[in-house]
Amino acid sequence: MRDQPSSEVLLEWYDHHARKMPWRVGPKDRANGVIPDPYRIWLSEIMLQQTTVAAVKDYFERFTKRWPTVRDLADAQDEDVMAEWAGLGYYARARNLLKCARVVANEKGGVFPDTVDALLELPGVGPYTAGAVSAIAFDKSSVVVDGNVERVMARLYDVHTPLPAAKPELTALAESLTPLERAGDYAQAVMDLGATICTPRNPACGICPWRPACQARLAGTAVDLPKKTPKKPKPIRFGVVYITRRVDGALLLERRPDKGLLGGMLGWPGSEWVEKEAPKHQAPIRAEWKTLNGEARHTFTHFHLRLTVKTALVPMEREPAVGHFLPLEDFSPTDIPTVMRKAFNLFHSD
Repeated sequence: MRDQPSSEVLLEWYDHHARKMPWRVGPKDRANGVIPDPYRIWLSEIMLQQTTVAAVKDYFERFTKRWPTVRDLADAQDEDVMAEWAGLGYYARARNLLKCARVVANEKGGVFPDTVDALLELPGVGPYTAGAVSAIAFDKSSVVVDGNVERVMARLYDVHTPLPAAKPELTALAESLTPLERAGDYAQAVMDLGATICTPRNPACGICPWRPACQARLAGTAVDLPKKTPKKPKPIRFGVVYITRRVDGALLLERRPDKGLLGGMLGWPGSEWVEKEAPKHQAPIRAEWKTLNGEARHTFTHFHLRLTVKTALVPMEREPAVGHFLPLEDFSPTDIPTVMRKAFNLFHSD
């Protein structure tokens, strides 16, 4: 009879091999009664969406040092939060982060709800984040399924249905293994297993605690799973940005509308981004423009972007049609999104 996977086996492994993370309460501390801070769990999970642990750690530590509680974050200025978020990508998350913090602070008494259904009512909280916060912060027996968990379940049960169609089946399998006790530790254990052992390429099956029960290992199909529906090629969009320096060194920037890509972020004025030559548009200020060699290139979730960068030097009295001049001493490249920083680097190196 084939061995069956069990949460107890995985938890025993996790007790010895849990990754250390700034937002995590480790299994030993958890066993000794240390309770996770829901604010830190929620913040880390929002930051980790479509981003790596390595990329998030420094951002998380800066955020929690500057805004140690959800009330502190709720009271923050929008532009300060957006500036701290710059470079982390997916800027709608930062806008929803503020909305959620303000709902929790002003409507929930500063206390995060502990159930999946109640968490789903918060801005920017989807099924995965709701399950993660409910399980990890409150130890509720909530199913938590991210990419790591999908991969582990697909291999553990030898599921060949391609993603994303396989999501309901993999979620049901994950739920069947979720224990009533130590649900938070278990959720983190499965994610750790996927991140460190059951990796996308070259899984370390020989040291996996679920090795005897893994159907894909027995079938020799582990490295082929999970299967995925082929993605369509990403289109290429084009645009123009204008980097204007005033004679005193000030730079012309504008804050983008709250909605849409890079919403609420500071950036260089420019054209729309389209899948052909940049549309006719007006420069942000009257000037003699120089087009830089090269392009600022960046890839978003659904398209590749290529930006032509134009620059000019203008006198003190010249007024812009859009945006505002920011004194050079108040400007930091880290306050603008990565794609805008790439344009600035091209300008800076010219």
